[in-house]
Amino acid sequence: MESQEPNDAYFIWGIDDAPYGPVKLPMLVDWINDGRVLADTWVFARNAGNWQKAVEIPELENYFVPDNGTTSETLPRAGLTPGALRRIKILADMKDAQLAHLSDFMELQEVPQWSVLFNQGDAGDAMYLVMAGELRARTMIGERETILAIFSAGDFFGDMALFDNGPRSADVIANVDSTLLKISAANFNRLTREAPALATPFLQATARTLSARIRADNKRFNRVSQQFQTGAR
Repeated sequence: MESQEPNDAYFIWGIDDAPYGPVKLPMLVDWINDGRVLADTWVFARNAGNWQKAVEIPELENYFVPDNGTTSETLPRAGLTPGALRRIKILADMKDAQLAHLSDFMELQEVPQWSVLFNQGDAGDAMYLVMAGELRARTMIGERETILAIFSAGDFFGDMALFDNGPRSADVIANVDSTLLKISAANFNRLTREAPALATPFLQATARTLSARIRADNKRFNRVSQQFQTGAR
């Protein structure tokens, strides 16, 4: 059976490694204007039959500034637009006005490849959201590194520092050049005082993600425990 999708349909490869679509050209242009689709976002054009970077598609190239070395990884440095902020998963459902206000409580931070953002035992004083790049959380046992988590674009970490100044539980190191949004504990306290209606959806989205992480960790623990008990018999 032949596909019923129109020949001018487009699919977009999201930062969560999943395709979105089909959408028509006007909708795709709206996403470009909102900052959801960037110059180097992968787009499948059905009429061309292949995946290309958005800026390389003839129908779209005029919607991007001429190439001056700026890519999706450097775009946030030019400004925290609602579209750019919405690439962070916990911010995806917030409205433009909310995101614009939330950006007042954030700081951009560039982390060069291999540099240490913080060490295990350091006092926690900020939460980080990953705009671009990749970082790893690790612990060292002797000279052996154990990787606890990988954080890529759209993820966040260090959130407990917003509620206490307890010591960091792991080192965090940049695997590649990375762009982060930093929310310091001081700025978070200011957010809750000055804009509680904005802090609420932010905290709710953060809590949902944390709950999902805890459930996933519990499943892994139960699976390992069952395997251990089976092997011990």
